[in-house]
Amino acid sequence: MDAHQRIDAWSLAMMKEIVTRIDTDPDRKGLQRAVATLQRWHDNDSNKATGEWLQLLDLPWEELRTRLLDEGELGQRLRSSAPFCGVLSPRERLEIFREFRAARSA
Repeated sequence: MDAHQRIDAWSLAMMKEIVTRIDTDPDRKGLQRAVATLQRWHDNDSNKATGEWLQLLDLPWEELRTRLLDEGELGQRLRSSAPFCGVLSPRERLEIFREFRAARSA
């Protein structure tokens, strides 16, 4: 597996955890946080990616969820600029990284 494939796989692992967190929260606070983050990004630097994300975050959660977990090119591209920072704590991200690295080494 080359470096890009490893990064894509790790990004997918992180997104799965983010999606699980949003799925299990009836208030969808992680999604609300992403909207606020994206708006801040867009206000500071309106570009193609933030414009696309503004449209994506208007989708019903189930549809957005499917796109975020897409293992193809679309999902990879979306995850590369996803506004979900802060949904997981630094400790949680580190744990996912360790689990991912251990699974890849086995």
